[in-house]
Amino acid sequence: MEEIIMEPAAIRKIGQVSVPVHSLETAIPFYRDTLGLPLLFQTGNLAFFECGGTRVLLNIPEDERFAKSSSVLYFDVADIRGAYEALLAKGVTFIDEPHVVGKMGDSESWMVFFEDPDRNIHALVSEKDA
Repeated sequence: MEEIIMEPAAIRKIGQVSVPVHSLETAIPFYRDTLGLPLLFQTGNLAFFECGGTRVLLNIPEDERFAKSSSVLYFDVADIRGAYEALLAKGVTFIDEPHVVGKMGDSESWMVFFEDPDRNIHALVSEKDA
Protein backbone atom coordinates (compact mmCIF):
# COMPACT_ATOMS: atom_id res chain seq x y z
CA MET A 1 0.00 0.00 0.00
CA GLU A 2 1.37 3.38 -1.01
CA GLU A 3 1.59 5.99 1.74
CA ILE A 4 0.07 9.36 0.90
CA ILE A 5 2.22 12.24 2.08
CA MET A 6 0.47 15.57 2.55
CA GLU A 7 2.23 18.78 1.71
CA PRO A 8 2.80 20.80 4.90
CA ALA A 9 0.72 23.69 3.52
CA ALA A 10 -2.07 21.48 2.08
CA ILE A 11 -5.58 22.45 3.16
CA ARG A 12 -7.10 19.62 5.19
CA LYS A 13 -10.58 20.91 6.06
CA ILE A 14 -12.56 24.01 6.97
CA GLY A 15 -11.91 24.60 10.65
CA GLN A 16 -13.93 27.76 11.20
CA VAL A 17 -16.43 29.95 9.39
CA SER A 18 -17.07 33.56 10.43
CA VAL A 19 -20.50 35.17 10.27
CA PRO A 20 -20.76 38.95 10.79
CA VAL A 21 -23.51 40.09 13.15
CA HIS A 22 -24.68 43.41 14.56
CA SER A 23 -25.53 42.21 18.07
CA LEU A 24 -24.30 39.16 19.95
CA GLU A 25 -27.25 39.56 22.34
CA THR A 26 -29.59 38.80 19.42
CA ALA A 27 -27.38 36.40 17.46
CA ILE A 28 -26.28 34.06 20.28
CA PRO A 29 -29.82 32.96 21.26
CA PHE A 30 -30.67 32.34 17.59
CA TYR A 31 -27.66 30.10 16.91
CA ARG A 32 -27.70 28.44 20.37
CA ASP A 33 -31.40 28.10 21.18
CA THR A 34 -33.14 28.20 17.80
CA LEU A 35 -30.59 26.29 15.69
CA GLY A 36 -29.33 24.20 18.62
CA LEU A 37 -25.59 24.76 18.11
CA PRO A 38 -23.51 24.35 21.29
CA LEU A 39 -21.91 27.64 22.42
CA LEU A 40 -18.24 26.91 23.08
CA PHE A 41 -17.30 30.32 24.51
CA GLN A 42 -17.78 34.05 24.16
CA THR A 43 -15.12 36.71 24.49
CA GLY A 44 -15.49 40.40 23.68
CA ASN A 45 -17.23 40.77 20.31
CA LEU A 46 -16.83 37.08 19.42
CA ALA A 47 -18.92 33.96 20.08
CA PHE A 48 -17.79 30.47 19.03
CA PHE A 49 -20.14 27.56 18.33
CA GLU A 50 -19.54 23.89 17.48
CA CYS A 51 -21.10 22.42 14.33
CA GLY A 52 -19.97 18.90 13.46
CA GLY A 53 -16.25 19.57 13.81
CA THR A 54 -16.35 23.07 12.32
CA ARG A 55 -16.43 26.18 14.48
CA VAL A 56 -18.94 28.86 13.63
CA LEU A 57 -17.66 32.26 14.76
CA LEU A 58 -20.13 35.08 15.23
CA ASN A 59 -18.36 38.41 15.28
CA ILE A 60 -19.11 42.10 15.31
CA PRO A 61 -16.69 43.24 12.61
CA GLU A 62 -14.24 45.99 13.52
CA ASP A 63 -13.40 46.54 9.85
CA GLU A 64 -16.31 47.60 7.60
CA ARG A 65 -14.98 45.41 4.77
CA PHE A 66 -15.98 42.33 6.77
CA ALA A 67 -19.38 43.67 7.83
CA LYS A 68 -21.16 42.87 4.56
CA SER A 69 -19.61 39.55 3.62
CA SER A 70 -21.07 36.31 4.91
CA SER A 71 -20.70 32.77 3.68
CA VAL A 72 -23.83 30.71 3.27
CA LEU A 73 -23.76 27.98 5.91
CA TYR A 74 -25.37 24.75 4.73
CA PHE A 75 -26.54 22.83 7.83
CA ASP A 76 -26.90 19.09 7.14
CA VAL A 77 -30.06 17.52 8.62
CA ALA A 78 -31.47 14.00 8.39
CA ASP A 79 -35.10 15.11 7.93
CA ILE A 80 -35.33 18.40 6.06
CA ARG A 81 -39.13 18.65 6.27
CA GLY A 82 -39.07 17.98 10.04
CA ALA A 83 -36.23 20.47 10.62
CA TYR A 84 -38.02 23.06 8.48
CA GLU A 85 -41.26 22.66 10.46
CA ALA A 86 -39.43 22.78 13.83
CA LEU A 87 -37.52 25.97 12.94
CA LEU A 88 -40.62 27.54 11.37
CA ALA A 89 -42.41 26.96 14.70
CA LYS A 90 -39.53 28.80 16.44
CA GLY A 91 -40.07 31.84 14.24
CA VAL A 92 -37.25 31.35 11.71
CA THR A 93 -37.80 33.34 8.51
CA PHE A 94 -37.55 31.03 5.51
CA ILE A 95 -37.01 32.28 1.97
CA ASP A 96 -38.53 29.21 0.35
CA GLU A 97 -39.75 25.70 1.17
CA PRO A 98 -37.77 22.44 1.09
CA HIS A 99 -37.19 21.47 -2.53
CA VAL A 100 -35.07 19.19 -4.72
CA VAL A 101 -32.00 20.92 -6.15
CA GLY A 102 -30.41 17.93 -7.83
CA LYS A 103 -30.54 14.20 -8.42
CA MET A 104 -27.45 12.02 -8.22
CA GLY A 105 -28.13 8.43 -9.15
CA ASP A 106 -30.53 7.01 -6.58
CA SER A 107 -30.49 10.04 -4.28
CA GLU A 108 -31.84 13.56 -4.27
CA SER A 109 -30.31 16.68 -2.74
CA TRP A 110 -32.86 18.87 -0.93
CA MET A 111 -32.43 22.45 0.35
CA VAL A 112 -34.34 25.25 2.01
CA PHE A 113 -32.94 28.73 2.71
CA PHE A 114 -33.51 30.93 5.77
CA GLU A 115 -32.29 34.16 7.37
CA ASP A 116 -30.67 34.78 10.73
CA PRO A 117 -31.54 37.93 12.75
CA ASP A 118 -28.88 39.89 10.78
CA ARG A 119 -30.36 38.76 7.43
CA ASN A 120 -27.42 36.45 6.69
CA ILE A 121 -28.74 33.67 4.46
CA HIS A 122 -28.13 30.04 5.44
CA ALA A 123 -29.66 26.73 4.38
CA LEU A 124 -30.72 23.32 5.57
CA VAL A 125 -29.60 20.46 3.30
CA SER A 126 -30.49 16.80 3.21
CA GLU A 127 -29.82 13.80 0.99
CA LYS A 128 -32.79 11.50 0.40
CA ASP A 129 -33.38 8.34 -1.57
CA ALA A 130 -35.03 9.20 -4.89
